[in-house]
This record gives sequence, structure tokens and C-alpha cells, in this order.
Amino acid sequence: MGQSIAAVLADELQANLVAAMDREGCDLIGQDMGVLSGAKPSGVCITSDVEEFLSNVEVVIDFSIPSATAKLMPLCAGQHIPMVIGTTGLDASTRAGLERAAERVPIVFAPNYSQGVNALYFLAARAAELLGPAFDAEIVEIHHRHKVDSPSGTAVRLAEVVAAAKQLDPERVVSHGRSGQVGARPLDEVGVMALRGGDVVGEHTLYLVGEGERIELTHRATDRSIFARGAVRAARWVVGRPAGLYDMTDVMGIPRLARVGRKSDTVRARYGLSSMWS
Repeated sequence: MGQSIAAVLADELQANLVAAMDREGCDLIGQDMGVLSGAKPSGVCITSDVEEFLSNVEVVIDFSIPSATAKLMPLCAGQHIPMVIGTTGLDASTRAGLERAAERVPIVFAPNYSQGVNALYFLAARAAELLGPAFDAEIVEIHHRHKVDSPSGTAVRLAEVVAAAKQLDPERVVSHGRSGQVGARPLDEVGVMALRGGDVVGEHTLYLVGEGERIELTHRATDRSIFARGAVRAARWVVGRPAGLYDMTDVMGIPRLARVGRKSDTVRARYGLSSMWS
């Protein structure tokens, strides 16, 4: 993702890559980010020094791991640096830290920065509303064999969206996989199944299954640059926003069922872009 973001920024007219960071001990430290991304040399060399990384940035894009994100958020909040976070698999403690940081700076947090996926969320909610409780909702996702979390953050969010559209509590009705004598499917269940294999970038399908008919809504990702383009769009959008927790719904201006609470604090509106990952 870091390389994809750098490649997108190489052609971006409204933002520039000014810093890049990876974990300490990584063999990429010191290498030019532009060269790594397949573009021309950028003059931006990868560092593992977080103070150096944050010294000249206007917004941070973080696609890393939960432990790295947890450390980075309070540092950015303390320096009033907006963030775009794409790290998935956050536990309750890290989510709480995210909400605390969003009280001080604007943060866009989304499990998937594909603009198509976020359109899928909206279409899925509308379809679930229109079809009502008589149509069962099932979600199937497939990713490459190297993905470490399951189900995907995108599938989790899609299940939450569908449950909310059906006026159900996702913590109660979402079922992640089935095994054994589980009995007949409850009417208010939302099933989520995860598949892993090969080099699949990402695919998510929502099945709305009724008596004698079904609707399938599918998004297929064939190139990781779709996530980078969405993240860069979010980074341009978040600079100068009031402190608060946002997602791609806000960035794209898509109507949704429930708005995330926002704070009134404002932050400086400077201009530029940086990227971090781990």
C-alpha cells in the first residue's frame, strides 16, 4: 500500500509525498520511495524515526498494523496532524484510542478506501431497506492467502451496514461462519464467510436471498491502486476539517443511515501529504 500511495502521489497535482516511514530494522530504510514505487526518484527516503517523519508533514496516511497505529495516533493528535487510517483489525483498546485522538484532530478511518466499495455500502443499505426482513442477507469475501485478519474489515463493515438497514443490532445478529448442527437459519441473521487463496486482491459479495429470487451485489478489486487513490482523496479532503472521526462516506458525500458524532475543534489548514506504513 505504501508503494501504491507513492505511485499515485507521483501523478497528483494537489499533494506531494514529503516523508515515508517503515518499521525499525526494515531493509527498505534509506531507499528512495519514488524508485520503490516504480516512479522517478522522489528525494524522499524511508526512515524509521517517527520524529523525523512527522517533522514536515501536513497529513499522515497510515496503512500499517494495529500496534503501530496505536502508537502513531497520540503523536499525530499531539502535533495537530490530521490522519487517514486504513489499518484493519483494531481491537477495542485501539478503537478507544482512535476516538480520543479524533477529539483533537480530524481523522478519516475506513476499512476500505475503494470508492467503489463505499458506493457498495450505500447500495447494500438501500437494497436491504427496500427488500425488507423476508430477504436473508449473506456476505462472502475472498482475499489473497497472505491476508492475516479474517473476516476482512470491509466485510465486517458491510455486515454492520446491512444489519443497520434492517434495524438490527450487528453485535447480536452477525454470524461469522457456520459449523456443525447449527439449526435452521434465523430470520434476522447476517452471515459472513471468509475465503483465502492465491493472489486475490479483494472481492466482496452481498447476497439478498428471498423466496424464488435473489439479488447479488459484488465489488471486485483487481488493482491495489484503487485503495491508494481513495486514500489520497481522503487526505486532500481531511485537511482543514474540524476535529472528529470521519469515513469515506463523508469524503464522497454519500448519504448514510447514521452520522458519526463530530467535535467542533478546528485544526490548522496547511497543505501537503505524507505516507506511513509498517
